[in-house]
Amino acid sequence: MRRALALAAIMTLALGGCTMPSWMPFSGGGSSKEPEPAKPVAAATSIVPLRPAAGKPAAPDESVTDRVLAVVNNDAITLSDLQEAIAIYQYENRDRGPAPANELAPQFLTRMIDNRLQIQEAEREKILIEDAEIEEELADRLKKMNVKSRDEFDAMLKAQGLSMEAVKRRISDEIRRNRVVGRKVRLRISVTEAEVTQYLEANRAKLETGLTYHARHILILPEAGASDAAWENARIRADLVRGHLLQGGDFAELAQQNSQDATARDGGDLGTLKRGELAQDIEAQILSLAPGEVSLPYRSALGYHIFRLESKDSLEGEGLTRVKAQIREILFREKFDARFDAWIKEIKQRAIIDVRLDGQL
Repeated sequence: MRRALALAAIMTLALGGCTMPSWMPFSGGGSSKEPEPAKPVAAATSIVPLRPAAGKPAAPDESVTDRVLAVVNNDAITLSDLQEAIAIYQYENRDRGPAPANELAPQFLTRMIDNRLQIQEAEREKILIEDAEIEEELADRLKKMNVKSRDEFDAMLKAQGLSMEAVKRRISDEIRRNRVVGRKVRLRISVTEAEVTQYLEANRAKLETGLTYHARHILILPEAGASDAAWENARIRADLVRGHLLQGGDFAELAQQNSQDATARDGGDLGTLKRGELAQDIEAQILSLAPGEVSLPYRSALGYHIFRLESKDSLEGEGLTRVKAQIREILFREKFDARFDAWIKEIKQRAIIDVRLDGQL
């Protein structure tokens, strides 16, 4: 099992299948430590060297026995490239059950073509990666893989028929792809305060759904029979309890002494709740209170309730600041996705792409 995990780690690093970090609008200058936001890429770029673009696809080299599945300008994507990318994906997602390679192939090949186009754009932009950047990124990945030394990793590569140069080339391509996406997409996106405010107002109810509050509760039930007189008696008892609370009585003690709800033993504590967990009419009574305020007795189908709001999150102060930051990320991601898709479409339109995948791997 350990050997299988080690092999998967090597394949992921050496063949370019490293999963992108969780998306967020990075503000760095394109370092591999803080990559420009890019759509997650499941497929790898090929180890076939890039060549300058020409007016038409080059004919495959007869000396190359690996089957060519696509030619992107003058750059070939081979069967082994695709199989390796799919194998890595299937290993990393083995808990989800097997997915036939023939079903994955078209989607993966499309992503690999997109990747190759981005690398070619980075070349046109003359984006160069220093050896020191590659070494730093490689060291960081080896640390995450718990590889003790470079010699140990080199031996692991050789055991799988891979080379250190191939690994470094993959890392360089990934950094260049991230950097060109940053230049062509991320740096051309901005989110204004007006857009954030507009989104907030349009989605306030939905945003408030995830907020929490903490409350206590006393329930006074009518006596058996639930006659009008019994209900009136329950109301009077509830008023008396509320009077004690307003005079400084301890809510937890009064709940233990008077409440007929299961929470009485906990001093009426309802705990921390998310909005929407309680019945709408009950929640409305609680959330209408200010923190520390005690409600008037409220009649429900069960009896009379007395609530005290302990605390609640709101779209104000620090809570508003957090929500606005989340909104800014949402809007940035929407704009990023739209601009990224438009950019990929643009570079595809001026590329010469010859797809030779026939559905059989």
